[in-house]
Amino acid sequence: MATTLFTQSIIACIWDFDKTLIPGYMQAPLFRRYGINEAAFWAETNKLVEHYAKRGYRISSEISYLNHILTYVRTGLMPKLNNKVLHELGAEIQFYQGLPEFFEKSRGFVTENPEYRKHEVQLEHYIVSTGIAEMIRGSAIAPYVDGIWGCEFIENPLQPGFLQQKEFELGADAEIAQIGMMIDNTSKTRALFEINKGTNKDPVLDVNAKIPSEDRRIQFPNMIYIADGPSDIPCFSLVKERGGKAYGVYNPDRLDEFKQNDALRNADRIGHYGRADYREGSETYNWIKLQIQEIAERIVAEREATVAKRVARPPRHLNSTPEEEEARRKASQPEQTTFLK
Repeated sequence: MATTLFTQSIIACIWDFDKTLIPGYMQAPLFRRYGINEAAFWAETNKLVEHYAKRGYRISSEISYLNHILTYVRTGLMPKLNNKVLHELGAEIQFYQGLPEFFEKSRGFVTENPEYRKHEVQLEHYIVSTGIAEMIRGSAIAPYVDGIWGCEFIENPLQPGFLQQKEFELGADAEIAQIGMMIDNTSKTRALFEINKGTNKDPVLDVNAKIPSEDRRIQFPNMIYIADGPSDIPCFSLVKERGGKAYGVYNPDRLDEFKQNDALRNADRIGHYGRADYREGSETYNWIKLQIQEIAERIVAEREATVAKRVARPPRHLNSTPEEEEARRKASQPEQTTFLK
């Protein structure tokens, strides 16, 4: 008997992080801890590609900030920086109003509806960021998300000959030394396909494997992608072109961010945009709630239509014709006996 891998009754809200869930950049607590001038760090980072090009090197602009952090560590400007410290610094990240409460409230948009529960409709939240994953894991929003994609650092890199070693020394004062994972604005789309195919839930599935649409865990029309600006165009476009929803948010104190979002909507990159305010009653709260409920209604309608199409009706009595009813009446009357006088 043929069956599908997943029920496809899951809705996914997929979030960018910096300037979407928080007003600035998540690395701010890191710079405060070590007394680093944040503006100077980003100014240096933005010039790395140009300066290395003069030396004959080509580097990726997306990876440059990670390498520059490692340079700060090696030169002693960020001593003893490791993943534990990054996790602790995540607790200092300040979120926009309404967060992280909105993540839990939004699940109620589906769980509180009996029809949605009947059809096992669920809502999941994912964060896909070019920021540091360990800081997100240490932040207040981490308990409310179902998966996090971000950049990763490695401590205690394996040394040459490690395959012949049985034990490895791990320094107690380990520092981050290598980049383990790099997420840029283009590779974010890979995370979307991992969510789509369910490889994040079932490691047996390969994201590059050909998986029929009906066997994918979360369909693109069941996705809502929320982010802040032009750097998210690859994800906006992928989700929107495949039937999902794309929503832009902006800092209400930044006119330039408002203009960016307006330009994205005029270019049909996003379906709508609003303030990065996630409190109940805000335009962003109401828009996301509306989309979640509309997707849930469609899932219910599609599942009920499938049941009606595949399940045969049981046998039933047919209505009799008038002639058949008259014959049945006559047959049921007692036979009359005639006596001769």
